[in-house]
Amino acid sequence: MTKTLDQALQSLDKLTNLYDFLSSGFPKNSKALAIETPDGRCYTYQDLQRASGRMANWLVSLGAKPGDRLAVQVEKSPEAVMLYLAALRAGMIFLPLNTAYRESEIGYFLEDAKPTVVVCSPENLAWVAPLAKQAGCRHVETLGECINGSVIEKANAHQESFKTVVRGADQIAAILYTSGTTGRSKGAMLTHRNLASNALVLHHYWQWAKGDVLLHALPIFHVHGLFVALHGALFNGSCMLWLAKFDADQVIRLLPRATVMMGVPTFYVRLLADARFNKALVRRMRLFVSGSAPLLAETHIEFTQRTGHAILERYGMSETVMLTSNPYKGERKAGTVGHALPGVSVRLVNDDQQVIQGQKGSESEIGGVQVKGPNIFLGYWNMPEKTKEEFTNDGWFKTGDMGRWDADGYLALVGRSKDLIITGGYNVYPKEIEILLDDIPGVEESAVIGIPHPDFGEAVTAVVVAKAGATLTESDLMAQVKGKIANYKVPKRIHVVTALPRNVMGKVQKNVLRDQYKG
Repeated sequence: MTKTLDQALQSLDKLTNLYDFLSSGFPKNSKALAIETPDGRCYTYQDLQRASGRMANWLVSLGAKPGDRLAVQVEKSPEAVMLYLAALRAGMIFLPLNTAYRESEIGYFLEDAKPTVVVCSPENLAWVAPLAKQAGCRHVETLGECINGSVIEKANAHQESFKTVVRGADQIAAILYTSGTTGRSKGAMLTHRNLASNALVLHHYWQWAKGDVLLHALPIFHVHGLFVALHGALFNGSCMLWLAKFDADQVIRLLPRATVMMGVPTFYVRLLADARFNKALVRRMRLFVSGSAPLLAETHIEFTQRTGHAILERYGMSETVMLTSNPYKGERKAGTVGHALPGVSVRLVNDDQQVIQGQKGSESEIGGVQVKGPNIFLGYWNMPEKTKEEFTNDGWFKTGDMGRWDADGYLALVGRSKDLIITGGYNVYPKEIEILLDDIPGVEESAVIGIPHPDFGEAVTAVVVAKAGATLTESDLMAQVKGKIANYKVPKRIHVVTALPRNVMGKVQKNVLRDQYKG
């Protein structure tokens, strides 16, 4: 770590608010472009400051206090960014929720987090409002993707000047819910320091520069789109070419104007499938980043051959933001996630909790990935025992991932100890779907696994055992699952079998199922 970066990280002890940190990178010319949408809407950095000020004043007028939660489930829009910045400025804790979540999922989050204000899409108000009322939320408002909704109408009645609330570096800025293997989601508490330190490190490590333009096609309800991509651009004072979602036609149209793009492997697979995607199209591009799911080596190699650019793969989690990265300058190795970022420590431990040392020239044994650093979350909301369980006695966070050091000291992830499935960049925990399947009449038991998929990375696949005398069909089972969980969690295939493979201890052998159905 350079002395300058080390000093900058130390200075975060005096951090007053993540918004103050991000806005310190805003261009001195307040008319500089911050966000441009495909339909021609343009927002300057002055627009972001003014609109977030009005929204912050509105939130305070509702009685929201520092530390109160603001739960948001809305479609991606520039106004959603303004609302996020307003929450930070008002000292609230921002709680972004996946737009695919349905009633049972949203109900749990609201009951657990007890937000003071809930903001949803106008079309979802009819079912969100009763859930919010049941959870004791005092205010339910709407925000649409076309500059509509009660948030904009009510915020516009307030002044644009707002003095950002002072929050300590180690006070909570956001809560991100991540599914649990037991089916109960956990709220990862991320502090102002956690998020600022990661933005600062990535700014240096990925060499953000004046004039960079970010093509932003990621959702803004999880770490990659909200904290890595958005924070990176804001802290650099960059313009963002803003897509509501990934669309190959729009991405290809905008790439000649961009210098940085962050995506999930699915994005790059779909670009490579388009004959228009070539080296001339990306002549201005400086950096392609991939994360949220493993990038297949064949995709990495084909991308380099087609464009001359090596995709930079990195590794992070909801609880930690970014942990490791392939180098900006140097070899970006397919199938690895690089080295620990500056200020972050990574170690592997074996089953006996002994640290595994990597040796140059040979691969290490596989071990559990544990991490330390200023980016590591505070703990799980309302789960002190779970928090304690996930940290070692000497303060390392147990990620649940398994990895090994390669011959050059790069980290290669080989699996997940908790059977996490990552499909299209979204996390899916099998237990949640298994509980749902097991409740269906006629189902004896089920096992949910991830199968390699060329587009999504992994496809959710279920294997179901029927009770004696019961007749189950894939179509009937699928119909009973759809609508109860987010679409990305719905299995792509459901296989009905007579028994699940088990070891001598009676544990279902999911590795056997993966091998059986991977074709």
